Amino acid sequence: MTSVVPDKKHAKAKALKPGSRRPAKELCSECGLCDTYYVHYVKEACAFLNQQVAELEAQAHDRARNLDDDNELYFGVHQEMMAAKKKQPIEGAQWTGIVSTIACEMLTQGIVEGVVCVQNTPEDRFQPMPVIARTPEEVLAAKVNKPTLSPNLSVLEQIEQSGMKRLLVIGVGCQIQALRAVQDDLGLEKLYVLGTPCVDNVTREGLQKFLETTSKSPDTVVHYEFMQDFRVHFKHEDGSIEKVPFFGLKTNKLKDVFAPSCMSCFDYVNSLADLVVGYMGAPFGWQWILVRNDTGREMLELIQDQLETQPVSTKGDRKQAVQQSIPAYDKGVTLPMWAAKLMGVAIERIGPKGLEYARFSIDSHFTRNYLYVKRNYPEKLEAHVPEFAKRIVSQYKLPE
Repeated sequence: MTSVVPDKKHAKAKALKPGSRRPAKELCSECGLCDTYYVHYVKEACAFLNQQVAELEAQAHDRARNLDDDNELYFGVHQEMMAAKKKQPIEGAQWTGIVSTIACEMLTQGIVEGVVCVQNTPEDRFQPMPVIARTPEEVLAAKVNKPTLSPNLSVLEQIEQSGMKRLLVIGVGCQIQALRAVQDDLGLEKLYVLGTPCVDNVTREGLQKFLETTSKSPDTVVHYEFMQDFRVHFKHEDGSIEKVPFFGLKTNKLKDVFAPSCMSCFDYVNSLADLVVGYMGAPFGWQWILVRNDTGREMLELIQDQLETQPVSTKGDRKQAVQQSIPAYDKGVTLPMWAAKLMGVAIERIGPKGLEYARFSIDSHFTRNYLYVKRNYPEKLEAHVPEFAKRIVSQYKLPE
């Protein structure tokens, strides 16, 4: 843990009581803010102590989310959505390498002086190691998601001490909410935020349990993703892809593997980033891009000629599948693998696709998380759940 003494500027912030270095306690998402002298802002900045996504959205994007527009209700403030993939993918990237390419271009063209991203430790491909990349090679060393809690903001002190004035930060929702809350104190002339959607991260120990419970060869998994075909895709060292149906997951063994912070999160789509690159609203094999503001558009235009794009689409009806999934998850139901495979095939053919699949995923997680907060932190429920999430959850009948 960092023990830097705050300078005069940061000393003005309200000091925390001794022993309160993790004020969010079990809800801490390990974003890294508390590992810096910016810990003095944590009671205002932490997404799990002070939910302020609506206010920060208006500041970051110069307008509030339109809750009467179904796309904005679900996906946040945006100017444009599209599906895209690189014409020439980066070898070894989890997808085609859009995030890495944007970061490399911004460094190469001198638009930013550094990129906050996450490499892995030399000993463990899944153990996150936040860095400030100064070269494209250092950015490329961070390719492939690390599905574990990652203290990205632990490098904030280095940013201010380095004298950097133009910075790109790549991160997930809880990290970006804390970053937005303190960005005016970083001494930057320009901050660019490139976000990825995020759901259900785990500790490193939790990840190991998930791999051992789910994959036939946990030690050779390079990366994995919950895909639009309702299967978890595990890529192994030999290049093979192992597919496990969602409905065959051992839910009864995995219900407690996800971090409490992730079970209490309602910012799946990274509402406060300038540009978001994910996959869940795109056709299988494509990535989903949301341009939230002019800064995000500037970032995307840097690599526009390297992309093949198509409009987003939507098909199917998610609501029955979501309603049925609520009690199934709640009771830890696990189907026999043969039945899970049959159900997966059927839902892939007739189930929600495109933006409707994205809504399915959001609905499934928001209803689950709402119940989690209601049962475990009832005193937080009203203030912690954003209005857009309350509207989404209200479409469904929830168990007590």
